[in-house]
Amino acid sequence: MVFEVFAVGAAFVFGLAARQIGLPPLVGFLAAGFFINAVGPQFGMPASTGPILDYLANLGVLLLLFTIGLKLKLRQIGEPHVVGGAVLHFALSIAIYTPIVRLLFTDDWMLAMLVAIALAFSSTVLAAKMLETKRELGLFHGRTAIGILIVQDIIALVVLAIFAGKAPGPWALLAFATPLLRPVLFKILDFVGHDEVLVLTGMMLSLVIGGVGFELIGLKGEIGALVMGLILSNHPRASELSNSLWSLKETFLIGFFLSIGMSGLPDLDSLLFAIVLGALLPFKGALFFFLLVAFRLRARTSFLAALSLTAYSEFGLIVAAGIPEAKDFLVPLAIAVSTSFVIAAPLNRYAHPLFARLCDILQRFELQTRHRDEMPKDLGDANVLVFGMGRTGSAAYESLVAQGKHPIGLDADTYKIRAHVEAGRHVIFADAEDTNFWNSVNLDRIEAAILAMDDIEAKLIAARTLRAQNFAGPIVSHALYLDHAERITEAGADETYLTMQEAGRSLAVHAVDAIDTPGTD
Repeated sequence: MVFEVFAVGAAFVFGLAARQIGLPPLVGFLAAGFFINAVGPQFGMPASTGPILDYLANLGVLLLLFTIGLKLKLRQIGEPHVVGGAVLHFALSIAIYTPIVRLLFTDDWMLAMLVAIALAFSSTVLAAKMLETKRELGLFHGRTAIGILIVQDIIALVVLAIFAGKAPGPWALLAFATPLLRPVLFKILDFVGHDEVLVLTGMMLSLVIGGVGFELIGLKGEIGALVMGLILSNHPRASELSNSLWSLKETFLIGFFLSIGMSGLPDLDSLLFAIVLGALLPFKGALFFFLLVAFRLRARTSFLAALSLTAYSEFGLIVAAGIPEAKDFLVPLAIAVSTSFVIAAPLNRYAHPLFARLCDILQRFELQTRHRDEMPKDLGDANVLVFGMGRTGSAAYESLVAQGKHPIGLDADTYKIRAHVEAGRHVIFADAEDTNFWNSVNLDRIEAAILAMDDIEAKLIAARTLRAQNFAGPIVSHALYLDHAERITEAGADETYLTMQEAGRSLAVHAVDAIDTPGTD
């Protein structure tokens, strides 16, 4: 119990410190793991992770992948830029990393290749965590990054089967029958209600059916959790289920980042290995960028997706641990993964400002033809912009139409856009944080702008950019927290409403109308 108290305390202190200097808390959790590893033995505590922390870390990863699956669509994994980008990056990474590892760290070509394979993967947990924090999992670059990571996970299964003798048995074919569970799972989700039973349902699907179930048939539990999420992704309550698991998943993931940090303190060789691989991180991201651009994605999309994939993978550690010949490199790889997290996390936090600084250079590599999901659109005769077409934005859109206005919805989720277009709404692909959109859009006919996005940073950028474009009309936004409302107003919004307060006032108006309406009981 003393160890758990010490671990939680260290995670709190270092996580809070990281947040205060503008870094993601997960960087602090990694630092806490290193601190425990270095200081813990002096107080009679283990220097390495124990079974409890490992178990909690595994639960966090399974819940994370399950919630990712809830936000994905199966067809996006088969996109050419996803499959092609993942496979080509994997092959080119092995071809480049193998001679470097052979030259600097080992005399064995086969061992060098196995280490290069472990380095070729990108971190699913870090990418998903950063994209989720920025609410970009559903955006085009977010879906591209997650799709590539899923393909990499499938490649990891193949690698383990070849080099570790862990080829799935005939029972693994049962995985192809999991879609047959969809009607039953949909019915269960329809009847579980909105309380703690919903949380238990998510845990059962991700940890029991997905995690343990897939391991029993010879597959990775992580793949099982992801598949369970994908099966339920089209259910109307998928988003509610994901939100219900949020705090539980975040808590367990602290164990994951602590365990990575506690994986070992570097000796001189491990430190040299981590320094060399840290220096090679820009190459990893640049290779993703140029491959995605070659598949006709815009420079901005390619840059944001590539930056999400610029970290060595925890699954690389799993691959190395499962291959006897590579076990000597397990601690150096763990240090390299930890180092890449510390480097990549802050870069991802400031991905949009980074692109704004580099856009003139990066856009030179764009092809003239673009991916169909990124073709620019015209605003037409619209006179009101509605940024973010979720529930709040959709309600605002319908209200504007009822009042005789001509709104246009702007959203960066292409699947959401298609659903709105099929419903007869004027909605186009656009991202408030995209400098190209602002440089090409004509705001002369626009009378007002509504900011209904979830992400506070996107609202701030939209408000500032609208004012920088000399837009003089009213900018109206909503916010969940008072400090967010103040920041949005300072950025240029005329009115910022607290969502819960406005909901309460609306309820009061409806109640008064019901009282004043004759014949109402």
